[in-house]
Formats: sequence, structure tokens, C-alpha cells
Amino acid sequence: MEYSGAVLDVDGTVVRGDEPIPGAPAGYRRLREAGIDLLFVSNNPTKAPPAYVDRLGAAGYEVDAERVFTAGSVTTRYLRENHADDDLLCIAESGLLDQFADAGLSTTDEVAAADALVASIDREFDYDDLCTALWTLERGVPFIGTDPDVVIPAPERDVPGSGAVINAVAGVAEREPDAVLGKPSDVAIEMVRERLPYPPEKCLVVGDRLDTDIALGERAGMTTALVRSGVTDDETLAASGIDPDHVIDHLGQIDRVIG
Repeated sequence: MEYSGAVLDVDGTVVRGDEPIPGAPAGYRRLREAGIDLLFVSNNPTKAPPAYVDRLGAAGYEVDAERVFTAGSVTTRYLRENHADDDLLCIAESGLLDQFADAGLSTTDEVAAADALVASIDREFDYDDLCTALWTLERGVPFIGTDPDVVIPAPERDVPGSGAVINAVAGVAEREPDAVLGKPSDVAIEMVRERLPYPPEKCLVVGDRLDTDIALGERAGMTTALVRSGVTDDETLAASGIDPDHVIDHLGQIDRVIG
């Protein structure tokens, strides 16, 4: 199969922290040499695409900002299309709030003024935040999550991600989110298709997560390749009942997929 485009995950697929995953830079170069149009898609909502140019560049991956989008990008688009005039109460870090501000979205710290609640990764998330989220959702406003990642790869070991915060809020409010963005949401698939305007069968999705990367590829009708360099090992894969089209140890083995 000859591929025209490929979606690459970031954390756990090409880097862990700020360091390249062994073998991954060579795999990235092989994809570029094959003439495949590459798109980095991360479920990290805290950094805008330009920040990834620097981060990935330092790790050995040459990329332009327009070839990157994140869960922050996806959430911002969704909010602009569905909540452009709303005041958003956000359980989130400053990096996401900055993206909202740049997009002209309005945020508030007042429970009574909130038209919607947005929950995301927040390394300072505490009991007061849980109370604020509960009281906001008791008013019946929409509940939006940036991405479903419960754990994320970090330099030393996996750490809690946005999904952990979203699930905590959902548990205390006894209510599921109205929308969870990032991969594998419909909005993320739409954004992938806009940037990789090729037939789905000509596109490849490479990532380390079954419920986001592989799910996005399956839902979009694209070929999927799971790398074992992130959060999914053979035991997890076997227990999942999910069958990616390809399974490789790391991106450096991408020739097994593209030939």
C-alpha cells in the first residue's frame, strides 16, 4: 500500500518528555523520504501548535506549525462553533486559557456567571476546584472535556491527564460530559481530513493509545499502526479486544508498515 498522508501522535510515539524516543527520528525521516504528508496531532491541550515547533525541533523533528494541532486546537474550534458568546468556567491550566483568549473566547471565575464548564488537565486541581465544578454543573450548563486521556507519558513515568480531572468532575456531578474533544472526536477527525485531503485508505494513523489514536484511525477509515513505545503494552493490547492493522515496537520500524 502506498500512503499519501499520515497522522503521528506526539507523546509516547515520537517523544517522551522532551527526548526523542529511540528509533523514532529515523522513522520520521523515512516517512518524509517516502513523500508522505505528515501531520502531528497531540491530545495535550496545554500547548498551542507553535510551541510544538520548538519542542519537536529540539528533539530532531522538523515541522511547521500548520502541520500540528492539539486537543487545545480542537476544543477551541468546538467552542467557537458552539459557545462563541458564552462565558466559560474552566478547570484548566494557563496554556489552554491563553488559547481561548487568543480565539476571542470569554472565560469567568464566577459560578453564577458561567454558561458552560470546560474541564482539562490541571496540575493544581484540588478540592476547591471540584466544589466549583459541582456547583457550576448543578446549574445545568453544558459540560465539555478537552480530551479523554486518563494518563499521559512523562519523562520518568506515566502521570494523570485531562481524563482524570474530567472523570473526577463527572463522578461528583453524577453526569457525563456533553462533549469530549481531542482524539478521537468528530471535530478532530474533521480537522485531520481538512489537512490530509486524501482518500482515507491512503492515510495512516500512528500512535501509542488504543482509545484515542487507534480509535481515531478506525473511525476515520484509515490504516492504524500501534507503537509499543508509549502507554500500551502487549498485555493491554490483548485484553482490549482492539485489533490495530499493524503493531510495531517504535516508529523506527515504520518500514514494516509502508514497505
